[in-house]
Amino acid sequence: MARAEVAVEITDLAVSYGSTHALGGLSFEVPAGQITALLGPNGAGKTTTIEVCEGYLSPDSGSVRVWGLDPVRDCAALRPRVGVMLQDGGIYSSIRAVPMLRHLASFYANPLDVDDLVARLGLGGVRATYRRMSGGEKQRLALACAVVGRPDLVFLDEPSAGMDPQTRLAAWDLVEQLRADGVTVVLTTHLIDEAERLADQVVIIDHGRLVTSGPTGELVGGGGVLSFTASEGLDLVPLRTRLPAGAVVLEGPPGHYRVEGEVGPQVLSAVGSWADALGVSPRDISTGRRSLEDVFLDLTGRELRS
Repeated sequence: MARAEVAVEITDLAVSYGSTHALGGLSFEVPAGQITALLGPNGAGKTTTIEVCEGYLSPDSGSVRVWGLDPVRDCAALRPRVGVMLQDGGIYSSIRAVPMLRHLASFYANPLDVDDLVARLGLGGVRATYRRMSGGEKQRLALACAVVGRPDLVFLDEPSAGMDPQTRLAAWDLVEQLRADGVTVVLTTHLIDEAERLADQVVIIDHGRLVTSGPTGELVGGGGVLSFTASEGLDLVPLRTRLPAGAVVLEGPPGHYRVEGEVGPQVLSAVGSWADALGVSPRDISTGRRSLEDVFLDLTGRELRS
């Protein structure tokens, strides 16, 4: 990738909090003009990564470059070009939504139209001060604050958390409009469907290291999924020997089975003959496309984490 096409470049990034290693040699790039989703389980290092990119945290080793600049040393040069959406804080607790946006817009040479932004995110009817807003209202205001300055790059932390479905769609439309206007967007989210809809590129990290990255369509890969339920704990070894090359089968949660790969007549026949041999009848059989959530769980595991 040519340097001119890279908005954020992270190389061998390492950050520790005492004896806890939050990041251990993380490297990836954010293409300019695209939406990149940073995904990972809780504790994977997403927030730490974003805080380093935003210049709020200095790395122990490795480097981060934002538009070729150091986000800590060159923060004054980057500030007008970078928008940041925080999960909490950064907004005066006693101020209302529209005055806050107008106040922020006054700091920029070419801000977005505040009235349009207020209308798009439904902030016109929010009369409460920030401290008394609902969680969804605070999220909408935080998103508006991050983009009102017309940044070249914006970091969005859980942009639609706490929003109702209608507001979430409005937020997604706004993010897609940012991309259409040439803005580079980096978002972290626990909503895999949000990442699958919005992101051009997905970066998955776990335990402070890169698991995989690439265009969303390539990661999903166009594979199929055959799902069914049956008695839990069935022996899957005979089924694996019947499946075509490249297909995988797994159980989880108990009694729920998935065959991933090119789902065609051979797979259906293999599942049928395997079930007949065991004397069981598969139920709730369905087929579909392999989703980004499937990829995420396959790579980071399906077990609960503390």
